[in-house]
Amino acid sequence: MSAVKAPPLAPARAAVPGWGTLLVLLAGVFITTLDFFVVNVAIPSLQRDLHATPSQIQFVVAGFGVALAAGLITAGRLGDLYGRRRMFALGLAFFTLASAACGAAPTAGFLIGARIAQGVGAALLMPQVLAIVNTAYTGERRARAFNAYGVAMGFGGVFGQLIGGVLINADIAGLGWRTIFLINVPVGAVALALIPRLVPETRAAGGARLDLAGTVLVSLGLVAIVYPLVQGREQGWPAWTWLCLGAAVVLLAAFALRQRRIAAPLVNPALFRHRSFGVGMVVSLLHAMTMGSFFLILALYLQNGRGLGALDSGLIFLPLGLGYFVSSARAARVAALLGRQVVAVGALTMALGYAILAGTVTALGDHGPVGWVIPGLVIAGAGMGLVMAPLPALALNGVDGAHAAAASGVLSTAQQAGGAIGVALVGLVFYGSLGTVPHAFAAGLILLIVLDAVVAALVQALPR
Repeated sequence: MSAVKAPPLAPARAAVPGWGTLLVLLAGVFITTLDFFVVNVAIPSLQRDLHATPSQIQFVVAGFGVALAAGLITAGRLGDLYGRRRMFALGLAFFTLASAACGAAPTAGFLIGARIAQGVGAALLMPQVLAIVNTAYTGERRARAFNAYGVAMGFGGVFGQLIGGVLINADIAGLGWRTIFLINVPVGAVALALIPRLVPETRAAGGARLDLAGTVLVSLGLVAIVYPLVQGREQGWPAWTWLCLGAAVVLLAAFALRQRRIAAPLVNPALFRHRSFGVGMVVSLLHAMTMGSFFLILALYLQNGRGLGALDSGLIFLPLGLGYFVSSARAARVAALLGRQVVAVGALTMALGYAILAGTVTALGDHGPVGWVIPGLVIAGAGMGLVMAPLPALALNGVDGAHAAAASGVLSTAQQAGGAIGVALVGLVFYGSLGTVPHAFAAGLILLIVLDAVVAALVQALPR
């Protein structure tokens, strides 16, 4: 089974990429990352307006993430073969149209389908961004571009709940929750118009074929991992979740074996001979386990434990974002001084912030002033900025340009899988803890402190 060979690469129509190029690419990164998190604050409105059942709400949240995780590796290889700018534009167009469909959704079932389509569009565009940055920029400009990528991703995650709360509370034109999706349409349209002029086209040299059998194996394997991890806790870990996870092992083992045996693999095994990529992928997975799960338990603490609404709890995320903004803006300079150790320093700073938070919420109990959590949030946010901004550059350092998008797809997949695994693990700790919500929040933070310590230790295995 094979696809048509890629035609020879035409000369790029764009000039040497500058900050305009980066802004177009990061617009796609920001809105796709934002939509991964922003839907959480709209759940009460969705239940009321669309008469959605709890099961349907779970699919609205999970459908995007599952489709994204399942498509990243294949999308990365498509960019290498058929053009990274082409795949970025296709993914952004698909995501923009799907966002419009989400905003116009008449039923919960329709919204679920549109969210899955959003995930497919996000999967197509995200690997291309890292690949274009990795191949089009060099030297200090490359470091700054990777830093900006980390800032855009972090802003989408850190401020997702606040942005969603503000939009829903503003109720623009009476659209309510629909605005959290419709806001993507003008951003996507402007970015699409600028792509031909500002974004250069790159792809791997020479003709090659897409491994369709490998595509099926890896896509099914990733769905079999991410879906039960997302849905398992809500449903009490029924037998089908364990069967899925067992099937994932078989499918991914078959995929790995096939990649070693064919001439044009979907993921070239040579990628993992680069210590920076192999170790960087594991570090990215573990860091993602801490990020998504922290946002989850913080939101649960603020809304369920302290009774704050979507907007008020979103405002509490501001100190986290402030710490993130300040540190990520300086991360490139710190990385120039410390090299790989900037990630270790960031992970330990996150652990310190979580430790302060755990002590604070334990002392506050159910009724103390919630503002006392701000110092811990600022410190944790500062740590996040020091990790997220330089980590992609460290992981992709030395990767052959011919496999840049495929490597970016694998790295992004590790991040998505890490997010799902982290949410599942911290959910077990949080909901399994006896006592009050603050006690459960503190117990979850202890798990995250351990994970951050492991990240700091693994960073020592990265090349100097």
